[in-house]
Amino acid sequence: MKIHNSKSSLESTLLPFKKKKNSIGFVPTMGALHKGHLSLVKKALKENDCVVVSVFINPTQFDNPADLEKYPRTLENDLILLNSISEKIIVFSPVASELYSQNISSKRYAFSGIEQEMEGKYRAGHFDGVGTVLNLLFKVVTPSKAYFGEKDFQQLQIVKELVKIERLPVNIIGCPIVREKNGLAMSSRNKRLSKEEFEKAALIYSVLKKVKEKFHNLSFENLNQLVEDEFKKSDFYTLEYFEIANSSTLKTDVVKLKNIKYRAFIACFIGGVRLIDNMALN
Repeated sequence: MKIHNSKSSLESTLLPFKKKKNSIGFVPTMGALHKGHLSLVKKALKENDCVVVSVFINPTQFDNPADLEKYPRTLENDLILLNSISEKIIVFSPVASELYSQNISSKRYAFSGIEQEMEGKYRAGHFDGVGTVLNLLFKVVTPSKAYFGEKDFQQLQIVKELVKIERLPVNIIGCPIVREKNGLAMSSRNKRLSKEEFEKAALIYSVLKKVKEKFHNLSFENLNQLVEDEFKKSDFYTLEYFEIANSSTLKTDVVKLKNIKYRAFIACFIGGVRLIDNMALN
């Protein structure tokens, strides 16, 4: 497995693949890898001639400095996990100044209004940071396909908009959420949960399933009330938001409209750890 810390080194390794017009798969990550990440890598390996995995904790997408500081850093273990899948994986793990060329700041983007919904309301500048770092990574790797999990469904839609804005020749592939045995969506942040917190976090998936089961019979107002009531049963959780949104625009409707696909989105705090999840409803 080849590990690169500089853009020039990575570009030199990828040059022969590009000359032969081989397909390059790309899985961008912030490390602290889990089975969800590995499922993306496995899919990329099946569909491409070579695969690049980036391990880079992007400072510009954190609105909370404490959150950036606490983010898990497990590069050594990440490399072991990747190598266990395939020795052919190419890893790109630069420092911020290498990727950003000393100017560690975000470009401002307008993602058709998607950036103003849900996560955008609570994490100022987050999607500007996501768009900026992915644009930089895409231009270094120049992948044929890039793979993203649907756990960050809003981010997935943002990336599709980014590709249009920057006119990047990359196909964005969305992949299903991978869950723990208790239903909790796999996330690098899960590593910050205590055993008790991890077990109680199963409530998130449980609530989403209830919403899906009752979606056709209850109004949006009643579904929102159902979720609020579930979270009020214990002070162990703090619900930040719950929204039912159009899967394409991510905007909320007052009433259900025919022929529209909806998803439920949730964000909450458990023991100081912020977790998000979502589920298709129809």
